[in-house]
Amino acid sequence: QVQVAESGGGLVPAGGSLTISCTASGSISSVNAMGWYRQSPGKQRELVAAMSSGGITQYADDVKGRFTLSRDNDKNTMHLQMNSLKAEDTAIYYCRLLPGDHWGQGTQVTVSS
Repeated sequence: QVQVAESGGGLVPAGGSLTISCTASGSISSVNAMGWYRQSPGKQRELVAAMSSGGITQYADDVKGRFTLSRDNDKNTMHLQMNSLKAEDTAIYYCRLLPGDHWGQGTQVTVSS
């Protein structure tokens, strides 16, 4: 059984920074990819950033240059450094782990304008 847990969400003023983290644990035999998704009220869940086990990273267009994804494969941990936050970044941020399509419960990020 695989568990995925996010941490680090909170309230931050517009223009500020925040780092959220994701840790996977349990019966993990291999990790192909880990990623961050977010969902705000009335909107569909969307990809924010993802990284393959080989280190190839992709970002959503609206976070490029502001968000940085990093991961420690040995610890199955991933971090999302978010800078220059905007009100529209407010959402619940979810961590996703592949293979197996495991999701965490999410962590709330609120950016005050």
